Amino acid sequence: MTSSQSKVRWGVLGYAKIAREQLIPAIKRSTNSEFYAIASRDNAKLKECTDKFGSVKTYLGYDELIKDPLVDAVYIPLPNALHKEWVIKAAKAGKHVLCEKPLGLNANECAEMIACCESQHVKFMEAFMYRYTQRTKKVMEILRSGVLGEIKFINSHFRFLLTNPASIKLKPELGGGSLYDVGCYPINFTGMVADFVEGGAVAGSAIPEHYTAMFTMQGGVDMLFSGILKYKSGLIASINSGFNAQKKVYSEIIGTLGNLEIPETFFDTTDLMYLTVGEIRTAIAVDASDRYCWEVEDFANCIRSGREPLFSLKETHRNALVLDKLLQLRK
Repeated sequence: MTSSQSKVRWGVLGYAKIAREQLIPAIKRSTNSEFYAIASRDNAKLKECTDKFGSVKTYLGYDELIKDPLVDAVYIPLPNALHKEWVIKAAKAGKHVLCEKPLGLNANECAEMIACCESQHVKFMEAFMYRYTQRTKKVMEILRSGVLGEIKFINSHFRFLLTNPASIKLKPELGGGSLYDVGCYPINFTGMVADFVEGGAVAGSAIPEHYTAMFTMQGGVDMLFSGILKYKSGLIASINSGFNAQKKVYSEIIGTLGNLEIPETFFDTTDLMYLTVGEIRTAIAVDASDRYCWEVEDFANCIRSGREPLFSLKETHRNALVLDKLLQLRK
């Protein structure tokens, strides 16, 4: 049992790029967590990890790590198709779980994982780290201020040029495709704004009524996606993702009185945002953030205090439902 003062001991399932470049360094920067163990099916990766991060317990295989009684929480950066199996195994072993997005390949998988974690009384969260940034906080402050008027339209993009032909992002059997990989971010952002607009700020309450989508498919995965969501209030959102064009990470929220432009929406940079009200366009400063570290610290504090994480499972399940509806339109 983790006390309210002791550091949360993390085990990481797989030495994936996001783990070695983001989450493990974030755990080591955090004030309330310890990078305790790493599991891989490849001895060379275990050695690479210890060479880079120093002394840490190593396991050749994921099962052995989750059996370790000293592991409090596991981070799962495995391919999308493996999330359900290892979330459930970790929860049944009594481990709290932070799992990369998208949490599952469909809403039923997500519901099963959520139910398992609830029954085992472990904390569980999908790793949408951008929700911890000062950029996201500033967006919500501007929405709550009412300066935009009645929100009518959301436009959100996340795409990049994928140049690695061996990437797991291109493997349909592992849950590849741009919509799963990066399209889930605009969907999540749209849901966050829609909850404010028509859900009474209740997380996960706003669900689109109408969906349209177009995909460019290659090798069984979507290389380019564009979709339109329409909500009961009349709010319309345009969402876009892709692997086959120049990087673009950008969103805008348009209301009856103003427009908010949000470059680098999902990152923790200090890029300016821009607020236009009438004919006046104003630059909005944004403080730097440490999104991965703050995500780790919040989740660890939830374990220590018993409270719920910032990002709710109701939003996770809603995201999965929207993904399901859009993927049903794939041809």
